[in-house]
Amino acid sequence: MMTMQLTILLPFRVFEDLQNVKRIVMETPEGAFGLLPQRLDCVAALVPGILTYETEREHYIAIDEGVMIKAGQEVVVSVRNAIRGASLEELHQAVETAFKQLDESEKNRRSVMARMESGFLLSLDKFRDQ
Repeated sequence: MMTMQLTILLPFRVFEDLQNVKRIVMETPEGAFGLLPQRLDCVAALVPGILTYETEREHYIAIDEGVMIKAGQEVVVSVRNAIRGASLEELHQAVETAFKQLDESEKNRRSVMARMESGFLLSLDKFRDQ
């Protein structure tokens, strides 16, 4: 039986490098997209969702937006972020935790930006008064 090699890349590291993958399903802007080893070479844009792949059993990875390239038996998925889960329930909890951390980080970033903007406006106001 033919299989594929699946590599999942993040901006600064290799997230997964898997052998003997029987099938892959991921989300595109047009809907679910499946790959089997015999499929012709292709490229697809990916939207945030769940990437499912099968070796001896099914595995789930939550992915952010990115791109997928299939060339021969090699499939490369390049995304901004990925979270692995043993089951869909575990994956749901991991994604929820990650989003809470992102929300907190976003609040901090916005607070810093607001302070920088107000400091800039005060400096500009003082400069104009001179």
